[in-house]
Amino acid sequence: MKLTLDGIKDRQTWEKAGIKLPGYDVEAVSKKAKDAPGWVHFGIGNIFRVFIGGIADGLLEEGVLDRGITCVETFDYDVIDKIYKPYDNLSLSVILHGDGTREYKVMGALAEAVKAQSPDPEQWNRLKEIFKAKSLQLVSFTITEKGYALQKADGGWFPFVEADIKNGPDRATGAMAVLTAMLYERYKAGKYPIALVSMDNCSKNGAKLRESVLTMTEEWKKHGFVDQDFMDYVSDESIVAFPWTMIDKITPRPSEQIAADLEAMGVEQMQPVITGKKTYIAPFVNAEKPQYLVIEDSFPNGRPALEKGFGVYMADRETVNLSERMKVTVCLNPVHSATGPLGVVQGYELFAHMLNTNEDMMKMAQMIAYDEGLPVVPNPGILSPQAFVDELFNDRFPNEYLGDTNLRLAVDVSQMVGIRFGETIKAYVEKYGDASRLTAIPLGIAGWLRYMLAVDDEGKTYELAPDPMNEEIREQFKDIVVGKPETFSDQLRPILSNERLFFTDLYKDGVGEKIETMFREMIAGPGAVKATIHKYVNR
Repeated sequence: MKLTLDGIKDRQTWEKAGIKLPGYDVEAVSKKAKDAPGWVHFGIGNIFRVFIGGIADGLLEEGVLDRGITCVETFDYDVIDKIYKPYDNLSLSVILHGDGTREYKVMGALAEAVKAQSPDPEQWNRLKEIFKAKSLQLVSFTITEKGYALQKADGGWFPFVEADIKNGPDRATGAMAVLTAMLYERYKAGKYPIALVSMDNCSKNGAKLRESVLTMTEEWKKHGFVDQDFMDYVSDESIVAFPWTMIDKITPRPSEQIAADLEAMGVEQMQPVITGKKTYIAPFVNAEKPQYLVIEDSFPNGRPALEKGFGVYMADRETVNLSERMKVTVCLNPVHSATGPLGVVQGYELFAHMLNTNEDMMKMAQMIAYDEGLPVVPNPGILSPQAFVDELFNDRFPNEYLGDTNLRLAVDVSQMVGIRFGETIKAYVEKYGDASRLTAIPLGIAGWLRYMLAVDDEGKTYELAPDPMNEEIREQFKDIVVGKPETFSDQLRPILSNERLFFTDLYKDGVGEKIETMFREMIAGPGAVKATIHKYVNR
């Protein structure tokens, strides 16, 4: 059984193996998308394929969508060469339930895969054609929060952004420059309306995307590449909209065990690959069943019937914002960011296994969500914060079949700590005058910084997960020695007082010194991390 358009024609064999196949004509919906694109997506990795692609697949099955999604990759072109092309853009969804059962489904919603490569005339011109199409209604994004970033922590441009500004639209390389260049093509073709929909897991994602597009446009205007009229076009949200969204679905890296199981079932060539840019990807995507996507209903050129998709809610901006704050700053992501790095330090590979077997880590997780988060989180109305947290702890977090690792949860944590912890800290300052009554959140921040030493609780070294601040923080920590608390003095101060990082000064908020104390206790020697956690969660 090959995961190709020819391979799935043998429907009986696939269905006998327990794998559902598309109930729609994959080639027809792909052709329609190529002829008249309606939905483009940037960032075509795992979360896109199983969640966004899965929504489109469901809409195609219901007959409320008549074409697939055009897939655009701006960063890792190996994904197209190794995962899209060899499998005719088909994807295999593997949904993992907490009881160990699985759902298998071949999805055919991914119509065309394009590399956003300006040096490749064929691909670049095809991308221009797509954006010039009057039929195009929306462009969605899962490029991670750092995909929107144009400036370093010190306020200077990233080198590739500086090059994009100087080189102009025709030689764009970064995602934001590519997008702005394509909007320029759409503007020249007829000033057609469009919705640009960030589906990345970050606060006010639509505003972040808009700011980056407007900044790139403004810089190109200064250099004479575009005019004021184009600036007016991208600035007018009645023409170019930037809806906000909240997204939630735990999607771990592809499992080698699942790959082996699929091959045992008869599906050929299922092994995961690690690309040159360290993307972990496979012909299949394994993920949990629950999913939430709350979308601001602002689409100037119309939209598909997204509200009919599984787990999709259409709402106004304020409701989206409250839903996102609920998830990102209180219920889910702070738990991951606080406990994941500490899990690595304590030698736990799997997040769920850690919570299921370590009482103190479960207590810490519950304290962050229930005790410290829920009292200050506004209720978005369409989703209950209490019910959301209950589902996490009763069904989602304990699911060991997901295979989600603590190391994955530690990826890019420095880019997330501000949103995931800073908002709750600020809410406590507003409500109580300071945040000194918090315990689990400061413990999580101290744990993240202890993790950055790359020495576990037994004194063994490990490799840090990718993070743009790894080098900077490691340099600041170079004199700190685990087992010698006297080597710690004021190395945390530049980090904990950095308002660009936390959006607040943690010392002024009454938690900076507490984090320092916890960190000092965590570096006392072997077993100190475990002992420190036990001390603070059992007070």
